Amino acid sequence: MKVIIINGPMGVGKTTVGKYIAEKYTGTAFIDGDWCLDIHPFVGNRETKIMAIDNILHMIDNYKKCSICKMVVLVWLMDEQWVYQKVVDGISDMELEVKSFTLTCDKNTLVNRWESDKNCEWRTNEWLEISLKSLSFFSSLGNCIDTSGLTIDIIEDMIMH
Repeated sequence: MKVIIINGPMGVGKTTVGKYIAEKYTGTAFIDGDWCLDIHPFVGNRETKIMAIDNILHMIDNYKKCSICKMVVLVWLMDEQWVYQKVVDGISDMELEVKSFTLTCDKNTLVNRWESDKNCEWRTNEWLEISLKSLSFFSSLGNCIDTSGLTIDIIEDMIMH
């Protein structure tokens, strides 16, 4: 079984791309890491991130045991190397194939995507500023795909092939 990890800043399109891939490929499970850290009010400290990683790995392990599941797509904002490494190491320990990508875009594209997303409760001006400031960090990571001006079909093709 293969696990595709899609990382990147808030609003870049991780969830949109991940769901698109999951819907296109039969037997694909979709995991949004935010589901595994859904505490109100939100607290993103070391303790809650460790809990979320454990939840993610537990879900992936259960999908591994399911004969119908052929692939898992995990989308999550991992802006600390230790978080990313724990996820990758945990998946590798399950002897699963891991493909990891970081989605980025230019500032104008991020603002436009942010403003057109009316469903996400995180789409506030405060979080937009945080996301814009994180673009340079995510652009420095490996396996980056600059999604500015790309269609979802092109992004999916770059990830899957």
